[in-house]
Order: sequence, then C-alpha cells, then structure tokens
Amino acid sequence: MINNRKAFTMIELVFVIVVLGILAAIAIPRLAVSRGDAQIAKGRADIAAIRSAIITERQQRLFMGQSNFIATLDTGGAQIFGGLPAAVPPQILLQYPLTAAAGNGNWQTNGNGLTYTYTVSNSNAAGAGAAAFAYVPATGVFDCVNDAAGVCQALTD
Repeated sequence: MINNRKAFTMIELVFVIVVLGILAAIAIPRLAVSRGDAQIAKGRADIAAIRSAIITERQQRLFMGQSNFIATLDTGGAQIFGGLPAAVPPQILLQYPLTAAAGNGNWQTNGNGLTYTYTVSNSNAAGAGAAAFAYVPATGVFDCVNDAAGVCQALTD
C-alpha cells in the first residue's frame, strides 16, 4: 500500500505551535530591552551632534571676529536644532534638524530655543522617563538640568 500523505498530523501542528510559543516567550522581552537601548543610543547620538554643532558654530563665529555663542538652537517650530536660517549670517546648527514630537525617543521644546526634553519610555531600559536639557548661550553648554528619572546618566555616560 502506498502512503500519499499530503497534510500535517495534529501532533506535528501542536509541536510547531509549542516551539513557536517558546521562541516568542524568549524573544519578546529581549526585543523590549533593545528598543529602550536604541532610544538611549539615539539620544546619545543626538546630544553629541548638538554639542559638536554648537562648537562648530562657535568656531565659525571666531573666524568672523565674533566671540559669542549662537543665541538659540532653533526658532521654536516643529523642526528643532536647525538653527536660525533667517539670521545674518545664516546659522545652521544641524544639517538635518530633528522633528519635535511627543513620545519615546523624541525631543520636545518649550519654544524658546533654550530648553528641551528627551523621553525614553521603556520600563526595561536603564533610566526610563524624561530628561530636561538646557542650552546656556553665555557659555555654549548644552547639558541636562533635571534628571529625576535617571535618564541623563544613561544619555551622557
């Protein structure tokens, strides 16, 4: 007798479902942690780019005989850290400005070009919460001013 089996047995299907369930149980918690880590890595890169851009802008001003730092980091619109293109000479801080948005891994501004908030909302990530950053035009320092949730340490280590 020839056996022409063209379907899976019930035991084979149950076995596959159990294996997939085990893999999902292992993978989902690990993916949640890596998402928080990615938000922190993005924040670190953003902070480094902003600080570098402030110094670069200062060096350009020194070549023109001006010793002051840029007055604000943006115009307070949806695009932040872009500089003030209407100024003379044009002040372009970041070549590709960031978009202000609420939520995980995003920057928000209060609109004055001096204070910003970065949010990491993942309970598995080190330092989940929001950190407030301020720019001081007199010294050119862009640093964390409120680290209630421990986010600053995760972003600036």
